[in-house]
Amino acid sequence: MPVIRPCSHCGKQNRVPAKFLASSGRCGFCKYLLPPVAEPLAVDDQLFDEIVQNSPVPVLVDFWAGWCRPCVAAAPEVARTAANMAGRAVVLKVDTEKYPQVAGRFQVSSIPNFVVLLGGRTVTQQAGLVDHNQMERWLKSAAAVSA
Repeated sequence: MPVIRPCSHCGKQNRVPAKFLASSGRCGFCKYLLPPVAEPLAVDDQLFDEIVQNSPVPVLVDFWAGWCRPCVAAAPEVARTAANMAGRAVVLKVDTEKYPQVAGRFQVSSIPNFVVLLGGRTVTQQAGLVDHNQMERWLKSAAAVSA
């Protein structure tokens, strides 16, 4: 199940396999550079599994809900983390209202809840509001373990 990414040059939609989200590529139409994903990806349960199982880099998951004020406050920090760690990590957002079964797999009982996964396995998990510096430390630490 690929991720659909628009080309910033021609606007055409490109199908990018999960294992290449942290890599640079080329637009299939105009051959313009497609940089690594630099924003959080809202995912469903199928795409979540596809990315987590196939990503060669650490994955930060933000379990959140629209009614949760701390989750809303965390969103800019999550986005900043995705931008700062582009090419070195992938950042996902899972709406716990739409996909409670995914949250249940990680025993998420309070949100926001952040999980760092590497090779499909949990490396770090923490509930509560944290800044982008903490999220980036988690991702860098997970990457160092795999190196």
